[in-house]
Amino acid sequence: MRILIDTNVLFSAFILSSRHILQLIDHVSEHHTIVLSTYIIDELKRVTKQKFPEKYNALEALFQELPYELIYTPERIDKEEYPYIRDKKDLPILVSAIIGEVDVLITGDNDFAPVITQNPEIMTPRSFIEKYG
Repeated sequence: MRILIDTNVLFSAFILSSRHILQLIDHVSEHHTIVLSTYIIDELKRVTKQKFPEKYNALEALFQELPYELIYTPERIDKEEYPYIRDKKDLPILVSAIIGEVDVLITGDNDFAPVITQNPEIMTPRSFIEKYG
């Protein structure tokens, strides 16, 4: 499966060093294809530089070592073409997942919970492990 991992999951794994989330990332990279979007990468870099500048260089190294497929997030998005999501900052992630035709979007963001979409399947890290783990 092709799996898009949201910024908050990557942040928990690589910046906060959450053991459970690191295990999830390892599992996905071994058994599936990790997909990241340009928006997610830019957001993760921005948040890391702002909140944990001492970890920024390690983040750069991560992107060089982590096997992933990159998809482009469009700069202009017509929100009427996509399912409604409360937080407009999450729309580029949802759009990336849809246009990138990923199978699963793993996110810890509660704003994705009410989103109804045929594809991708939107899951929390825990629900992904319970179903596919």
